[in-house]
Amino acid sequence: MERATARTRNSTEVRAAIAAERRELADLFDGLSTAQWNEPSLCAGWRVREVAAHMSMGFRLSLPATLGALVRARGNLHRMTDRVARRDAAAHSTTALAAFLRENAGHPWTPPVGGFAAALGHDVVHGLDVTVALGLGLGRCVPEDRLRVLLDQIRPSGLRFFGADLDGVRLCAEDLDWSYGSGSPVSGSAQDLLLVAYGRRLPPGRLRGEPSGRFTRPADGA
Repeated sequence: MERATARTRNSTEVRAAIAAERRELADLFDGLSTAQWNEPSLCAGWRVREVAAHMSMGFRLSLPATLGALVRARGNLHRMTDRVARRDAAAHSTTALAAFLRENAGHPWTPPVGGFAAALGHDVVHGLDVTVALGLGLGRCVPEDRLRVLLDQIRPSGLRFFGADLDGVRLCAEDLDWSYGSGSPVSGSAQDLLLVAYGRRLPPGRLRGEPSGRFTRPADGA
């Protein structure tokens, strides 16, 4: 009984964190300029527009529509999500893309695997895909409680799914008491290391340590 109560409490807390994250990101998106909406994100090939469109896909597409899109993509999930993000980014205004997040802050959508913690990771990481790519001027730091939920969920299976190769590397947060892996240290903020675990390559200067070049974009952003 105590375990069931704890699980319910944890689920409630994570869902509250998801709702807060979506509202905060909707507010941030509302403040972006047209030029910023068209800037590249950390998601390869996607501008900020495509990231924002993708973030609300689970709210807007019914299960039959999602399955139909997957069939048209010949079962390739990445191809399907790319096509839908590009289509929806072109079809909806930036005001609508931000509103989708705000209006669905409490939506119970979760990815196929991982439950509400995975849904929180989806929102947090895609938010960072935008804010980190646009530069430090946005000044957004993900709250510690949300980061800890996600850092505690890092597993080898997730690293493989996101294409994050941490072989011989130990991630060491500079702002939290947290590390992961073994080997040569790569240091940075906890939220930047979360991006590394999700397979992102970061702008230069955000990571420290001899292997950090493996996880850093070239200076020209290529």
